[in-house]
Parts: sequence; structure tokens; C-alpha cells
Amino acid sequence: MTSNDISISLFENSIPHALEDELEKLYQNLYSTLAHHRTYGDLSSGVSIYVARRKNEPVAILLLRRDKDTVRVLNEQIRLDAQEVTRFANYIFTTFSSVNIILFHAVEAELKRVDFPCQHFSCTEDIVLELPSSTEAYRSKLGKSTRSYINRYQNKLRRDFPTLRHDVYTHEEIREEHVRAIIAMNRARMADKHRSSYIDDIEAERILNFARKFGMVSVVTIDGRVCAGTINFRIGDNYFLKVIAHDPAFNDYGLGTVCCYLTICECIARGGREYHFLWGRYEYKYRLLGVQRNLDHIALYRSRRYMVFNGRRALHNALLGNALQVRSWLLQRSRDKDQLGIAIKATIDTLHGAKAAVGAARALLARRPVRKS
Repeated sequence: MTSNDISISLFENSIPHALEDELEKLYQNLYSTLAHHRTYGDLSSGVSIYVARRKNEPVAILLLRRDKDTVRVLNEQIRLDAQEVTRFANYIFTTFSSVNIILFHAVEAELKRVDFPCQHFSCTEDIVLELPSSTEAYRSKLGKSTRSYINRYQNKLRRDFPTLRHDVYTHEEIREEHVRAIIAMNRARMADKHRSSYIDDIEAERILNFARKFGMVSVVTIDGRVCAGTINFRIGDNYFLKVIAHDPAFNDYGLGTVCCYLTICECIARGGREYHFLWGRYEYKYRLLGVQRNLDHIALYRSRRYMVFNGRRALHNALLGNALQVRSWLLQRSRDKDQLGIAIKATIDTLHGAKAAVGAARALLARRPVRKS
């Protein structure tokens, strides 16, 4: 199909091997690679790929799954404009008469005007640092208190631990024991909060395999023992922070933040364009100059009539969108230092503490032997 200077192709239930590199080059995002979707089972069956080209150069490559009256786009964390969304929707609704809904999830989209009935709301975020051209430029942009914090703790670490080293490994250089040590520290930190780490044994193997293909592992050692580290993936010119952890014995040295700072400096030295801290509004990300990018959930309907026919879905989206908007506002205000912000943060911390206590109690009961009568 050709429209003006754009040619469109759809490969149904198949993905040409040649598109893998083009997909990585176009979006340069971990969550829009075939490797990611292949690893997490999204490509198991029924996945098609839409390609729009201008003068043979791709302007959009979208993985999609069709299920009855719905098409779900699998790419996440990509940037789309209204023109591209409208072009894709026109093509899908024209090609498949049975499809009435198109869903995008966790995408960065500007949809001031789109040609179809649309529900559009923020569902999560990515905290992103646009990397400057040099480490000196990065340091100069950091806040005065942050520069002082990093200098103070780096000097303290060097003074108290002369054997401290910071090393960076990529691809085949990466050592399995380093990856597993960082994951173990992450799990231990979550356990201290009475929370389960999302990194189970299966996820640990996935991370290790990804590291061998895309990885950059930053490791701080003292006397040869891993005390802090980050596991990062590089796609094109962009880096993605997958795991960060440090030994809690070094809490008084700010070692986690120092290690992350050293990682960012390494990404700059290697010519990186962006550093993605991903979701989670932790203060260290903002301190290190991360900027929040909201990621949206989008539902497009063939017409208002079909939006009414799918009233349950539309109502669910409306309620969810409002709830997430309130949550986002609360999390944003909890970072403010005024009286209301402090009160909101205290309430959130209390709720997290109560949830952790319930989790700990359940774990304790699960380990308790059942008495036999």
C-alpha cells in the first residue's frame, strides 16, 4: 500500500529477520526490540509487523497482535506523533473490517488531534537523562549540593578503602559472578523492606543473557569483593538501567548514588545519547538530572458508535486514567518540601510500611508448621 510518499507493508504472523536491526536502529529502545519480546514470550504466536517507509527508510515499525476485534501494539516506550498514529489506525481499520479497537501501551505520544475517538492517559513514566558531550559538562550541570555529595563520599571511600576499584565490562567481558552478585544485593535490599524482588531465578537468567548481547556492567569492588554495581543495556546510543544495588554496609558512604554517577560518566565517555533510569520516582534519579517522561496508554476506536458498543472497556479506561492521574499527582507532590508535600510523603511511607508488614506476616505464617491434632 502506498500513500503519498509513504509505502506501507504488513507481514502477517511473520517477522522478516532483516527487520530486527532496523527496529533497534529506529527506536533505540530496549522495550521495542525483538530480543526483548522474544525473551518474554510476546513473539510466541500470532504476531505481525507493520512497516511504514519513506524513500525506503523506515519511519514506523510496529509489532502487533490481533485478537478478535482488537489490535494491540507490542512496542513500548517509543515516541509517536499524531500523524503516525492516524496513519497506522487508518491502515488497520481499512485492512481489517473486524477490528474496532487499537491499543498502545506505555508510549510517548503527542495526540493533540487524531482522526478517531480516543482515550489517552499517562500510565507510567521513564526518568531520562539526556547525556551531555563530556563528563565535565555533566558535572557542571549537577546541582551544587549533588556535586558536594559525590565529591565528599568519593573522597571518604578512597580514604577508608584504599583497595576500592570501579570497573566496567561489556558483552563477552561481563562476568557472571558480577551479575549474580548485583542481583543478590538487590534481592537482599528488597528483603530488608519485607518486599519480594521481581528478579526471580528465571528473570536472573534473562538478565544474564541480555547482558551478554547488550550489556554494560559497572562494578565497585573493595578487596576484590563486589560492594555495588549497575546492570545496564545499550541499544543504539541509549542506555537502560536494569538493576542497581549496593551492600547496605556502605549506606553511610552513599555508595549506590556514587556507583550510578560513575556509570553515567562511563556512558558519556562511550558516546551515549540518553540514560534511561526507567520507572520509579526515586530521588537519586532526579538528583542525577533525570527528567520524567510520561508514558501513555491509548485506546483508539473505529467510530463513536463502536466506542459506545465497548462501553465497559471505555468506562474502565476512564476510571483507570483518573486513578492514575491522582496517583501521579500525589507522587509528584510528595517530592515537594512544603507542609502538604511532607504530609503526603509521610502518608505514602506509612502505607508502604503497612503493606510491608502484612507481607512479612504472611511470609511468617507460610513458614509456620501446621499443628496436627
